[in-house]
Order: sequence, then C-alpha cells, then structure tokens
Amino acid sequence: MKAPVWKVIVRFAALFGFCAGFRCDAVAEENPNIPAIANYFTTKGRYEEVNPHLIDDILAVNSSILQPPSAQCRIIHLTAIVRHGTRYPTGKNVKKMHDFYELVKSSAGRESWLQELQNQWTMWYTEDMDGRLVQKGVDDLKNLAVRLSKLFPSMISEEKLRAGMIKFITSSKHRCVNSTLSFKAGLTELWAISDQEIEHTVNDALMRFFDQCTRFVQEVDGNPSALSEVESFKLGPEMRRVREKIAERLRVPYSDITYDSAEAAFYLCAYEFAIKTVNSPWCRLFDQVDAQIMEYANDLKQFWKRGYGHDINSKSSCILFHDLFSRLEKAVSDHKSGQKVTEAVTVQVGHAETLLPLLTLLGFFKDNNRMTSVNYAAQTRRSFRTSLIVPYAANLVLVLYDCGNDDLRLQPLLNEKRVDFPGLTNQKASMPRFQDVKELYRELLQGCDFESECQLFRAPAEG
Repeated sequence: MKAPVWKVIVRFAALFGFCAGFRCDAVAEENPNIPAIANYFTTKGRYEEVNPHLIDDILAVNSSILQPPSAQCRIIHLTAIVRHGTRYPTGKNVKKMHDFYELVKSSAGRESWLQELQNQWTMWYTEDMDGRLVQKGVDDLKNLAVRLSKLFPSMISEEKLRAGMIKFITSSKHRCVNSTLSFKAGLTELWAISDQEIEHTVNDALMRFFDQCTRFVQEVDGNPSALSEVESFKLGPEMRRVREKIAERLRVPYSDITYDSAEAAFYLCAYEFAIKTVNSPWCRLFDQVDAQIMEYANDLKQFWKRGYGHDINSKSSCILFHDLFSRLEKAVSDHKSGQKVTEAVTVQVGHAETLLPLLTLLGFFKDNNRMTSVNYAAQTRRSFRTSLIVPYAANLVLVLYDCGNDDLRLQPLLNEKRVDFPGLTNQKASMPRFQDVKELYRELLQGCDFESECQLFRAPAEG
C-alpha cells in the first residue's frame, strides 16, 4: 500500500534537508510516540527532529550533499565541531521541575491525564544528575561517528584512526568527555579495534572559551541587564497567555504559574522525550502556539547571550575561529609540499555555547531584524532558531577539497546538511573556493584577537 502523498513529501524534505523551511511537523503527527510540539524544544531537542529520516534508519546518510565541482576533487582535511549528546537536566533545572511536579501533585484537577501525572508518574530526576550524558547521548555520538565515516570513507577510516591522523579534542565537562569517548567507540566498534587506545585531549581554552573571556563574563554572563529583553518577554502578553492556559489546564490559580513553572513543564515534556522517547502527559500542557512562544523565549535568551545580541558573544570565539583556520592552512601547506596531511581529521566536542558564538562570528543565521521582547509576531520566519541549529549532537563540519590546478574548495555542513557561507551563496554546489572564504573573513583573520577582545578595559582607538 502506497504512503499518502503528504508522507512522501515529508520524508523527501527530511532526507534532503528541507525541513528548515518545510517544518516536517507532520512527522510528529504520524507517530503518536512523538510529541506534536517536538520541533520546538530548542537546545533540549533531539537530533532526529532536525533530520527526521533518521527516525526510520539512524545510520542513513544522504551522500548527495557532497557535490564537488569535478570528479577529480579529493578531500585533504575535515574538521568537525560537535555538541555533546543528549544529557540529563542540570541540577538547577531539576529543582524547578521538582517544584512544579509538587504543585501538580498537590493542587491540580482530577482529569484522567492529570491523575496519571499525580499517581503514576514519579519524579525520577535528581539534582546530582547535573547534565550528565544519558545512554541516548552515548548512542547519538556513536551513530554520528558511523554516519560521518560513511559520508567520508577516505578520511574517517580505520587506517587513519590507527595511524593517529584523527585528532580528538574535548571540553573538560563530563558530558563532553563521555561524548568524545562515545564518538571514538562508534569507530572502534565499527572496525572491531580492540588492540589500540585512541587518545583525546582536553582543551577548555578552545571548547569553553566563553568561561575565559573576561569581557563576556562581566558584560553579558554576569550582567542581568544584558538579558533585559528576555526578562521583558517573560512578562509580556504572549507568555502571560501561555501561563493562563497552563493554569486552566491544571485547574489551578493563575498566580500559581510563574515563568519558571511554564519552563519546568516544557522541560519535563522535552526531557521525557529526549531521554526516554516518551510522549509524556506533560506535553499536553502545551499546544503548538504555546510551544512556539516557549521556543522564542529560549531563542531570545540565546540571541542575547550567545548570538547577535552583543558583539562580545561572537568575539569570545575568536580563539576557536583562528584555531579552525590554522588547521585548514596547515593541511594546505602539508598537501602542497607533497607531505602527508598528518592531521587529516579533527573532531572537537563542546557545547551549544561553543557552536552558537562561532556560527554567529561566521555570520550564519543572521536575520534582518534583531530579536526583541516586542517583535515576536514578526519573527515567525526567523532563521535564528536553536531547535534547528543546536539540538543535541549538533555539528559543524568543514571539508577541504583539492580539485586540481590549485583549486582548493571548502564545504560547510551543519547537522549533515549543506549550508552556504554568508555572501558566497552563488558558488557552485555550496562549495566555494577556499581563497574566497578567506577573503570573506579577511578582517577576522587579520584581527579577532582573543586576548584584546576579551580584555575588560580596552585602550580607545587612536584618532
């Protein structure tokens, strides 16, 4: 029996990376185990919602995303910057979730689905879980490793892994270290490597640069006024309506439902799904409109804290930016001199807070209008959507090709889909000349000094 036309369209869109524009919400609608609001979980979202074809086959790859200008193009280097896999909530969020659960258990109405939460569901999250990797997160990174090895078999190969030509760097956080171990395990299990230890390096200067950028810490991270737009949105009419609807559904006074309550409820739905693949009754506290508002609140926070809201957000990633381009240049130098490119592949594992500032510095997902507390309605088609950009196991992959006659090309992929460098959208097959990419970022390559950008008190410009 043939699938309905809409299902075929959804699966086609998912496989070929069109879900950024084609929401693919129908994937959730056809599967009762997937919450109808699963596409709006922001940084708490599954990788499968960004790539729905993985729901049917977690190791499926779309090789059509790799379209070099000519058949003679050969990869000479690949760098992957990867977010850790699915994790438990942090201790801070567990406390919020626990408080909300106690409210529901003691005060909510007696509808059957609420009784299920009150009498059958148990608060199993504990504060000591504190963001640790879950089994789903282990699988996220193992499966990503296998898929990337299928996409780039000449680079992510047993031979190169055994030869030490694949370098692993990670943040010191346990979820990142364990994600790195999981990525390596994906490869060693794939090739049955049991006689060799694959090493990794912990480097917080690269993968947690935001902690070491004094200006960012003082002016944004530790400055409540830096997120004033976020606080204003929490008190605005859109969020007020979400809270009213939650209060109505629970049969409790509106005054009992704070923004933290709404956020905790949203997290309970998101974590139950991400960790257990359960479409929990918690999800019934939100419809799609509510979920879009909750998503906007989180995106607004990320915009002002990690994205385009403050210049230092992106400039804090200067050290990672220069590290990335120095690896590319080293590979070019080795290749041109006829030497073997000793670091063929670099896998760097960090956080959403690692990827977002770097993507912002590179100019990706920049909308015409800034996100504010009062322009929610005008932002429905924004490109800055963390649900699509940085789900668990999000990854930015840069692939350097030599196409002969000194024609070097650089292809960016985000979450295993083609993306275009801003301003280089007309180049063939999303694979611009490396020289053009360097020209695009010339000012950053000549400047963007981490030490000077991150000084709290900088010398005034001359003139």
